[in-house]
Amino acid sequence: MVEYVIAPPPVVAVPVVGGGAFPVRRVFCVGRNYAEHAREMGGDPSREPPFFFMKPADALLTGNADMPYPPATNDMHHEMELVVAIGIGGTDIAEADALAHVWGYAVGLDMTRRDVQNVARKAGRPWDMGKGFDHSAPIGDIVPASKIGHPEKGLIELKVNGVVRQSSDLSKMIWNIPETISYLSGLVRMEPGDLIFTGTPEGVAATVRGDVLEGRVEGVGSLRTKIV
Repeated sequence: MVEYVIAPPPVVAVPVVGGGAFPVRRVFCVGRNYAEHAREMGGDPSREPPFFFMKPADALLTGNADMPYPPATNDMHHEMELVVAIGIGGTDIAEADALAHVWGYAVGLDMTRRDVQNVARKAGRPWDMGKGFDHSAPIGDIVPASKIGHPEKGLIELKVNGVVRQSSDLSKMIWNIPETISYLSGLVRMEPGDLIFTGTPEGVAATVRGDVLEGRVEGVGSLRTKIV
């Protein structure tokens, strides 16, 4: 038996609709996966190969908890996303087989220190501190795919203080869910417990303390968090 020299960290888990919890291994995020968001970020919305960044698993914020406004930024943006929960691992997964690897889906927010990210991007440096800070990934409860199927279309929307900020359709993803899983599994082996944030539509904007963010994806679920 291993004797740890410090207390091991707790297992990060996301509640599941209907009971239980989904243990999280890694959190992958797809960059610029909606054409209009790519344009608003000054990028090219063409179907170039997708790119990915990561957040620590313990950046997840569950249970509609309040989100502390992070240090070292004056420009934190919201990015509303559909999240895919992987239940079966694999390498070089074929697109035709990809959905069989999905355990369920959730609604998530990729919160971004945009000023920190922009400085890093201009210098050609990694985005980690712009994306992977504490509490930077609010997430709703995961709903099993066995209950809802695999969403290919449907409203994805975020309201801030009751006003719609982001509104689009899942069908507008540049890389759909099977394509994303297939491509990512060619870069790393997917494992049970991995989450994939699938990208945000247009309308990203800054948040301030006191803002209430309410997001939903049609047929999947919702989340709520207050910036404090």
